[in-house]
Amino acid sequence: MATRLTPLTPEALQSFLAQHPEWKHEGGMIRRTFEAPSFLAGIAFVERVAHAAERADHHPDIDIRWRKVTLALVTHDAGGLTTRDTSLAAEADRLFDEVNPQK
Repeated sequence: MATRLTPLTPEALQSFLAQHPEWKHEGGMIRRTFEAPSFLAGIAFVERVAHAAERADHHPDIDIRWRKVTLALVTHDAGGLTTRDTSLAAEADRLFDEVNPQK
C-alpha cells in the first residue's frame, strides 16, 4: 500500500495535472500562480493556505507579488512529488475559490 511519502507515479502526476490544468510540473515540483482580485484577497488566500499547510504538516514555498501568489510543492523527505503535494494543491484550488468566487 502506498504511503504519503511514496513518490507519485508518472501516471498519477499526469492524472492530477489533467484534473488541475493551472498547475505545472516544473523543476521537480508542482507550481501554480494565483491572481487575486486585490492584494488583501491574496493575503487572505495565503493565510488560508498556511492554516491548511499546518494541518497537513506540509508547507509550500510561497511567493507573494502584489496580487499574484505562487505556490510550489514538493515532498523533500520523499525526494519528489507525493500525494501530500497533490492533496495540498487541490486544497489550495478550493481555498482560492473561496476568496475569489467570481472566477
